[in-house]
Amino acid sequence: MNNWQDCLVPGNVPMVDFKSSNGSWMVDVNGNKYLDCHAQYASQALGWNHPALLNIDYANVVKLANPDFHSEIYMNFVKAFKSVAYNFKKFFFIDGGTLGVENALKAAFDWKSQKLGWDEDRVNELDVVHFKQAFHGRSGYTLSLTNTDPKKTRLFPKFNWTRVHNPKIRYPILDESIYQEEADSLNHIEDALKRNNVAAVLLEPIQGEGGDNHFRDRFLQELRKLVDRYETMLVFDEVQTGLGMTGEMWCHEHFGVVPDLMAFGKKTQVCGFCATEKIDEIEHNVLNTPYRICSTWGGNTLDMLRATEIIKAIVDEGLVDNAYRVGNYLLNVLREIPGIFNVRGRGLMIAFDLTTPDRRDEVLTRLREHLLILPCGEKSIRLRPHLTISQGEAELVFNYIRRCV
Repeated sequence: MNNWQDCLVPGNVPMVDFKSSNGSWMVDVNGNKYLDCHAQYASQALGWNHPALLNIDYANVVKLANPDFHSEIYMNFVKAFKSVAYNFKKFFFIDGGTLGVENALKAAFDWKSQKLGWDEDRVNELDVVHFKQAFHGRSGYTLSLTNTDPKKTRLFPKFNWTRVHNPKIRYPILDESIYQEEADSLNHIEDALKRNNVAAVLLEPIQGEGGDNHFRDRFLQELRKLVDRYETMLVFDEVQTGLGMTGEMWCHEHFGVVPDLMAFGKKTQVCGFCATEKIDEIEHNVLNTPYRICSTWGGNTLDMLRATEIIKAIVDEGLVDNAYRVGNYLLNVLREIPGIFNVRGRGLMIAFDLTTPDRRDEVLTRLREHLLILPCGEKSIRLRPHLTISQGEAELVFNYIRRCV
């Protein structure tokens, strides 16, 4: 190991050759090529050295405190983002997906407290209903919600908020017990809502790190109806599922369910949350009150410039449709491979199971000779390719997996 790496957390980390990497292929400094099914934990939309980003004149970018100084870059970004987040009325920008979730929760806490007429003496009674195997970040409020890997939250003080069973689908759907699981989960949620102190019901429409867990459309539709019967906010964490990953611009579009608040990040470059008109049921809500929630930068100007070009490329190049089409191809062919199970996905957000955790790790080690690829859950492997992946590259992914299994 080189001396400069001695001060870092140890790990087998490749040294990237940025100039040689292109499209779906990452090249390291030794000339090794890897087909990228990692995409910086699903953060890269366009792949390596996409022409849309090479045209940016970085030298002219000045970092601004966006809450205090607007710019043409900021204006163009907001217009571009609003054009693809068309179900939402208000927007809040910040650095980091965790802080997007965190500030969505602040909005919900403030909204619910004002609905109830509560003051500071009672706000600690507020609750957030969330799901088992959820990952919402690693700071502040989100530490009380994330429950995928104990080492990520242990020894940090947490709130004892209501955690409910996640009625995840196991593919193919042969066991009707899923219907009872859904009913039990909804009943547990309603029991919490009846206490009238729930500020938010929070979930990932597809749970990522927790195991690529999918929910039936009907479950999320019934959850929407349930939340509508009580004065609370339905909050979707679309940090990983958003901006085309699932074959729709936002995952919630698959279900016909619009959340009241939605956190975003990763592919969007700029993170934050957006709100429907429901937030304006409270006149002086956090998005109508200057500096009620804020950060110095309010998102990064350079990220906004990059995001504007990424959104334009996604729309102009039909990359959401590409994610849907290539994702369906991968799902169909992966289901033909003996020895892997519970193949699941929407668009390019795909995962499959091996028989045991040890078997998963063995296959993952072999795959990493060819692919940048990630584990998830107890015994799953997940694919997170760029939206630009081609049919031919998807065929290579299939062949690598088939050989390694």
